[in-house]
Amino acid sequence: MSDPSQPADPADPVAGISAASAAPHLRRLLDLLADGAPAEELGAVASQARAAGVRAGDLAEVERATATALRIRGALRQHRRRELQLTALFDTAGDLAASRELDDVLKAIVRRARMLLGTDTAYLTLPDEEAGDTYMRVTDGSVSVLFQRLRLELGEGLGGLVAQTARPYATPDYRTDDRFRHTRNINAGVLDEGLVAILGVPLLLGSSRGGTGKVIGVLFAADRAPRVFSPDEVALLCSLAAHAAIAIDTARALADTRSALDELAGANAELAEANAAVRAHSAAMRRAEESHDRLTDLVLRGRDVKDVAAAVAALLDSPLTIHDPGGRPLAAVRPGGEDFAADSMDAGWLAETAEESRTGARAVHRDGRWICAVLAGRELMAGLVLHRRAPLDDSDRRLFERASVVTGLLLLLRRTVAETENRVRGELITDLLTDADRDPAGLVERGRRLGIDLDRPHLLLLADGGVRGRLAPAAVRYLFGGDMRGVSAEHHGQVVLLAAADGLGAGAGFEDGTGAGAGGVARAAASQLGQLVQAPVTVAAAGPARGVRELAAAYEEAARCLRAMRVLGRAGEGACVDELGFLGVVLGNGQNVDGFVAATLGPLLEYDERRGTHLVRTLRAYFGSGGSLVRAKDELHVHVNTVVQRLDRVQVLLGHDWNEPARALEIQLALKLHQLAGSADFL
Repeated sequence: MSDPSQPADPADPVAGISAASAAPHLRRLLDLLADGAPAEELGAVASQARAAGVRAGDLAEVERATATALRIRGALRQHRRRELQLTALFDTAGDLAASRELDDVLKAIVRRARMLLGTDTAYLTLPDEEAGDTYMRVTDGSVSVLFQRLRLELGEGLGGLVAQTARPYATPDYRTDDRFRHTRNINAGVLDEGLVAILGVPLLLGSSRGGTGKVIGVLFAADRAPRVFSPDEVALLCSLAAHAAIAIDTARALADTRSALDELAGANAELAEANAAVRAHSAAMRRAEESHDRLTDLVLRGRDVKDVAAAVAALLDSPLTIHDPGGRPLAAVRPGGEDFAADSMDAGWLAETAEESRTGARAVHRDGRWICAVLAGRELMAGLVLHRRAPLDDSDRRLFERASVVTGLLLLLRRTVAETENRVRGELITDLLTDADRDPAGLVERGRRLGIDLDRPHLLLLADGGVRGRLAPAAVRYLFGGDMRGVSAEHHGQVVLLAAADGLGAGAGFEDGTGAGAGGVARAAASQLGQLVQAPVTVAAAGPARGVRELAAAYEEAARCLRAMRVLGRAGEGACVDELGFLGVVLGNGQNVDGFVAATLGPLLEYDERRGTHLVRTLRAYFGSGGSLVRAKDELHVHVNTVVQRLDRVQVLLGHDWNEPARALEIQLALKLHQLAGSADFL
């Protein structure tokens, strides 16, 4: 845009008009964005500017600003939609915890499922143990009497597939989907209701003798038009189903308890002991419900994972830790609320134990600890570890398992917010790497508004590999739950991660903030990202760098390092150019020649200086004579045995592979660079 502080060219009367006419359109964009105007009004601003005769250069700026405003509006709408969904899910937890009658519980489940996903209808089916089939228990939004009275044989339809596999399934078009068994009566009911897209998730409870969760029903959400259900929608409905299964089990257990108490009320004194046991069981269930309400309230009030851990540790009177899928501790609290330093757990052991917990849909006891998987749908988000050798009674175990559901809701909410924020910040990184010279000051100012100070030293990582489409979400989860805090973005099919260097500690592999630990950060990132995507991930690091141009140069250095690592067969590893030997000297922006010479010849240089020997000179003569001992001794004017003895000392100091082709090449290059530097050994 033209600079309004500069006077317009008097020879061009239009210049002053167009420069002044662009500003109102830009201000209108900001006003519309602040008022939450629809996309059509935002998009019309560029057309209005064009109709007003704005100059071509200013018009392009208005069009770019319009595109940016539309992207921001989309991100904000998605964020608000996620907040509304998660708020509804938390409200559901409160509704279900407060419900006591089974009919009220089921109606609340189905009504909230329909609201969460915004579908035309929702319904829930339960098995009929006596009839041996499944029936439609509750519907919401249904208009077909035939559909509402459907009964299904076990294994029929989409619900039969969900119940048999204990996994969620979705179909964008029920009538053409051949993954499940169609029957005439089910097809007639679906057709009469007009349903097309259907999502079904299992209501899982406890574990069967075979080790898998028991399906006590199926929860559905359906539309009367084709629709693809996103993974987030599936995860949300699965989270609701987890609450639903607990609520149904609680309502049934309370009904059984009341029935037992009624029967025992008229019994004689011989039944007093059994009556007391039933009352104790009822009290334990009420304690579990109250504890669940307390934990859910922590989430609704915006508390952290540590607060949930502290509450559970106090209720169960045992230390509790929460670990991410990589084994790193997210929280560690003693019963009195005191934090303690917890070691990382073996990721393989944790994954194996969490899988046993997930498969059995309950907490498991291994190696003196109780472990319960924290899930979002089928994704493992964390592991709750109760450090207690003593057994858990049913009420305490139920409390511990409910804590995992609440923790999953909390982590899902935090990750959703982090993903939305990273998406907006990632656009800044993309613009920085695409055209850093266009507006450096503007990029720095955008960064400050987003909480990223580009003038501070940053480390830049470039990651590649894994399953296509899974690396970028994994990078967000790594930044969200790992030791390194920063922002990530996709660029040219690879993932760029940017982190402030002074925010990286030894836990992230960064030792002193000078760049010496960049390779350690890259290796830590390669390991963690590889675990998240379950495939090798290669990571190249560059920096620290500060300022827009330095960061762009750091990206180019990281890209060269990544290409070199592929050529060297180091896929699946992490490194920086300083760790690539002479290739690092060639590829690096800093071209640290002195560091390369010191790293390659350091032991020889120190030995010669300390003892007054000539190992460096001897090595130069040896390589200069093509590896001939005779010609080397003539050049040095010493006996051949002296040359052999000196080379033996070289081997002791540099290692047995000093004369291997690759190592010898690095040593010869270091000798030449040392000689050109005019060192005292150059004779």
